[in-house]
Amino acid sequence: MDLTEFMKKYADQIGGQFTEYDSDHSIIIVPVSGNRFQTVIGTIKKNELYNRSLVTLNSKVCAVNSRLDFKMLLEQSAFFNYCRFVISENYLQIESVTALDTISEGTVKEMLQEVANLADQYELKLTDSDIH
Repeated sequence: MDLTEFMKKYADQIGGQFTEYDSDHSIIIVPVSGNRFQTVIGTIKKNELYNRSLVTLNSKVCAVNSRLDFKMLLEQSAFFNYCRFVISENYLQIESVTALDTISEGTVKEMLQEVANLADQYELKLTDSDIH
């Protein structure tokens, strides 16, 4: 699968916006409920341990701070289909990862939507704002 081409085509289908960062990074702005939008970054990474390429989709939720209830977040992630919470560059993020060689376009669409929707929902829940 050509992730860049897929994300470009999908952005057109959903009325989103697409930006190609480089051959391994694409950015899609996904419409979510309430006339809001959520930025999702798609990255192709090489996993050295398993010698395979992975697709990673992630979106920022909020800056990490001492008021976050990490136990609640961990418990909530048990209800997600594809996603998990991660901390990267001092931001709480929603992330979804899969192998590039076995992924279908339908599954990537589901993953993109879940990342965008969950990031938006938790951003509003945790910050009472629409930041990302």
